[in-house]
Amino acid sequence: MKLSDRINNLEESATLAMAAKAREFKSQGIDVISLSLGEPDFKTPQYIQDGAKKAIDSGLYFAYPPVNGYLDVREAIATKLRNENHIDYQAENIVISNGAKQSIANVMYSLINPGDEVIVFSPYWVSYTALIELCEGKSVFINGGIEDDFKATAKQLEAAITSKTKAIIYSSPCNPTGSVFTRAELEAIAEVVKKHDILVIADEIYEHINFSGDHVSMASLPGMFEKTITVNGFAKGFAMTGWRVGYIGAPKWIAQGCTKMQGQLTSANCSIAQRAALTAITGDLTPTREMTAAYLQRRELVFKLLSEIPGVKTNLPKGAFYFFPDVSHYFGMKNGGTQINNASDLCMYLLETAHVSLVTGEAFGDSNCVRISYAASTENLKEALKRIKEALSKLS
Repeated sequence: MKLSDRINNLEESATLAMAAKAREFKSQGIDVISLSLGEPDFKTPQYIQDGAKKAIDSGLYFAYPPVNGYLDVREAIATKLRNENHIDYQAENIVISNGAKQSIANVMYSLINPGDEVIVFSPYWVSYTALIELCEGKSVFINGGIEDDFKATAKQLEAAITSKTKAIIYSSPCNPTGSVFTRAELEAIAEVVKKHDILVIADEIYEHINFSGDHVSMASLPGMFEKTITVNGFAKGFAMTGWRVGYIGAPKWIAQGCTKMQGQLTSANCSIAQRAALTAITGDLTPTREMTAAYLQRRELVFKLLSEIPGVKTNLPKGAFYFFPDVSHYFGMKNGGTQINNASDLCMYLLETAHVSLVTGEAFGDSNCVRISYAASTENLKEALKRIKEALSKLS
């Protein structure tokens, strides 16, 4: 007996794998600083915790919720998307899931047939390609290099579209690069999409952590409502990773398909988590803005410290809480018996030598880079970059 080919051929999430290695080192008493997970180091704001406690004390939310989410929560999300994102969604367009990852999985399973192609803007979040693979689709990559702020272009998109193209997927602000597409760049992409019978999956989970100005939603652009699935959630902007609440806004037929899929996979999102999410989305955004301001300060700190490390090349991210520096300068170098051949080797070297965990850029579509999460305390960031600089200085 053995596992299915589907599972045997599926790669483990690189971010979760590195986090597991870091925990293993910590269990051995090693002082590891983890910069591998996209995990806000802030606690869920108190008013959201209080909303969850109120829901528990009411005794009203202990039964199965509707598969696509409570009506009042979906109405609140739709109101937020109309007012803040300028997308004319109603409750019927919203499906609440167990995190944005399940939201994307629902979309993929509802849309992709074997052999369908999905154009992935690269660098990309690690799970996009795994989910496409699980649906027996094919990932087609268009790449943005560091010299272009890691943003692929509308021209590249046009060249990649074939008769098998079903959808495109991108994130903005981007995980892993922190890049943010401008309105003009999204409008150019939209013009290409409108010429073809394809859909857009717009991952906007980092919308609140945006240092470049107003967030622009693809579905708000003229002619894009019926062609766009907007993915969002509460993990990043509200420090609610463990609550597992994500959602989509989409044309009704896609929302219905995702509800049907979710009904067979997990049923509804946790009842109390949904009440916490309702409190978050209808409450004061001051804590979210304060977190974003703190991330901006950390970005400035990490940019300065990275700039002081010889051979490390980086852009200045406009959002999210990641750096994606090019570290290829160190490929081919050694420290004693340790040879650095690629970004994966470098990450293991830094974990073993500097006791800092990062994630290889190979998992995100760029083998010259590593991902650094700066969702950590200022003290840990200073110490981690100090250790990285010292470890890299030993390579020759």
